[in-house]
Amino acid sequence: MAHMSKIKTVCVYCGSGPGTNPRFVEAARAFGKILAESSIRLVYGGGSIGLMGAVATSVLDHGGKVTGIIPDFLTIRENALRRVQEMIVTPDMHERKRLMFEHADAFVALPGGVGTLEELVEQLTWQQLGRHSKPVLIANIEGFWEPLLTLLTHMRATQFIRPSLAVDILKAERVEDILPRLKEAAARAREGTAEMAPEIARRL
Repeated sequence: MAHMSKIKTVCVYCGSGPGTNPRFVEAARAFGKILAESSIRLVYGGGSIGLMGAVATSVLDHGGKVTGIIPDFLTIRENALRRVQEMIVTPDMHERKRLMFEHADAFVALPGGVGTLEELVEQLTWQQLGRHSKPVLIANIEGFWEPLLTLLTHMRATQFIRPSLAVDILKAERVEDILPRLKEAAARAREGTAEMAPEIARRL
C-alpha cells in the first residue's frame, strides 16, 4: 500500500455543464494546470463538456496525465474526451464510482449538480464510516457550496452528525489552496485505511 502522504492522483467531481458564473470554468482550468504542473494525474468522469471537459483539457494542454472513467450509456451524452491517455468504459454507474475511488488518492468537488453532490456525499459517508481516510475537499468557488456547508452545520447542531461519526471535509476558497490542503490531510491520514478492499467497495 502506498503512503497516503504522497498524492499521485486526484479525482475531481464536477458538472457536465459550465454553470452560470464564468469563474467556475476558470477555476476548473486553473486546477487542471496546477495538477499537470505538479505531475498529479487527474481521474474524472470522462466527459469533454462543461467543467469536466475544462479541467481535463487543461491538464492535457499543460502536459499532464488524465484517466477518464465513464459508463457506456454516457459516452455519447457527455461526449467522452478521446484525447485522454486512459479511458475506462464501465457497464454502469456503480462500477464507474468504484473505479474512480480505487484510482484516486484524494477527491475534490468543484461546482456541479446532483451527480457531483451524490459522488461527494458518498465519499464523505464512506470516510465517516471508517472505510477510507483519503482526503475529500470542497472547492468552494464563489461560495458555490455554502448551502451544503450550512446544511452540514445544521446536521451537527441537531446531532445527526455526532462527534463519534464526524464528517472530515476540507474546504478551499481559492484553487491554489486545494493541493496544499490535500497534501496536509494525506500526511495525517491513518495508514491502513487509505484504501478500500474491493469486496467492501462492491457491497457499498
